[in-house]
Amino acid sequence: MPHPQSLDSEFNVRSRCDICGKGTAFGHNVSHSHRKTNRRWLPNIQKSTIVVDGYPRKLQVCTRCMRTAQKHAGSQE
Repeated sequence: MPHPQSLDSEFNVRSRCDICGKGTAFGHNVSHSHRKTNRRWLPNIQKSTIVVDGYPRKLQVCTRCMRTAQKHAGSQE
């Protein structure tokens, strides 16, 4: 029987865009009393099929790159 964490890793989407390389950003939550606690901002990564060099490829792409790719695909017609 596989380890439970190995099952989770199959369904987890990593937090890095295959096109632009956008990844996790780190910073602080700042309370009213100015107490700072660590936090992170995750990019909106989606699994998408994108045509690269004439071949469809499944990539993990941020939504900004998906939007840009859709805009460029429409202008080439």
